[in-house]
Amino acid sequence: MLMNNTRRSFHKILAVTAIAFAVGSVGLSAHAATAEDLSADATQALKTLYVTHPEAQRLAQSARAVLVFPKIIKAGLVFGGSYGEGVMTRNGKLVGYYNSVSASWGWQAGAESYGYVVFLMNDKAVDYLEKSKGWEFGVGPNVVVVNEGVAKNISTSTLQDDAYAYIFDQQGLMASLSIEGTKISPINKR
Repeated sequence: MLMNNTRRSFHKILAVTAIAFAVGSVGLSAHAATAEDLSADATQALKTLYVTHPEAQRLAQSARAVLVFPKIIKAGLVFGGSYGEGVMTRNGKLVGYYNSVSASWGWQAGAESYGYVVFLMNDKAVDYLEKSKGWEFGVGPNVVVVNEGVAKNISTSTLQDDAYAYIFDQQGLMASLSIEGTKISPINKR
């Protein structure tokens, strides 16, 4: 009995520590200092993506809008979360600022940073994001995460989905990486 109570107490302490670690790590270093910094970081992130994935630039030419999150910080120890800020552009012009937030629980440990870009391919996806005041991946328009296999088959004639997402510039160590369950919401940035 004493052993079970000790184990439960240990698990509670571990869970509280994980939450504090995840929230503290995510909140402190994921956002750009100013709107200008965020815009510059997003522009640089797109340039980097286009060099490593030239097909992404072809997608951008067909997209109605592009969401760029240059740096997402993700941390977790049983409980975890991620946070980052980004921009949305249309026809190469900045139209708004957004944040990307997720929370998770389960067997996970570590911390990492990464960036991602979502190409919104049709008006349905853009309208959904604007009218819903937030978009949770897995709900609403269909998002395909582009990996090496998908990238080989992308052409303007095969584009059938509402949005395509690229994850890039992963640094750190985390057991898994997923953007499903991520919520994107508009923010005021000055």
